[in-house]
Amino acid sequence: MRVIKKYPNRRLYDTDTSSYITLAEVKTLVMDNEPFVVRDAKTNDDLTRSILLQIILEEETAGVPIFTEQVLANIIRFYGHAMQDFMGSYLEKNVQIFMDLQHKMTEQSSGITPDTWKQFMNGQSPMVQGMMGTYLEQSRTAFTQMQEQMQKNSEQMLAALGLKR
Repeated sequence: MRVIKKYPNRRLYDTDTSSYITLAEVKTLVMDNEPFVVRDAKTNDDLTRSILLQIILEEETAGVPIFTEQVLANIIRFYGHAMQDFMGSYLEKNVQIFMDLQHKMTEQSSGITPDTWKQFMNGQSPMVQGMMGTYLEQSRTAFTQMQEQMQKNSEQMLAALGLKR
């Protein structure tokens, strides 16, 4: 596992290359699927999440954002809510399903002409329609599993309180 140390002066030090790196270079590690961890140089606390959030913030403020204000507001509403754990799990599963779909599309689209690619991306291709159908079905399955887990947890909680459904 590649270790990056964050110093109080906000500098990031890559212990593999023995050099200071930028946030853009950390983003490159993410894009290259390079496993890494960011540790506080003094306390050794894991700062990986905060660095990843910092990269997302920079991406969201530069160019075309992924998240609308409404999506961000809805995500914020889940913090401290009983559904917080389920929402995180649901989002994680859906992003992974979407990444798998993107990977399949990339594999199957090599050698496509610009006109075909345009048609492909507009969803008119039977292959895209099939892949989107698969994505939606997997998303629906993930949601159903989340609902079932919530029901199971509720029943366990009620049973623990001596209440039956």
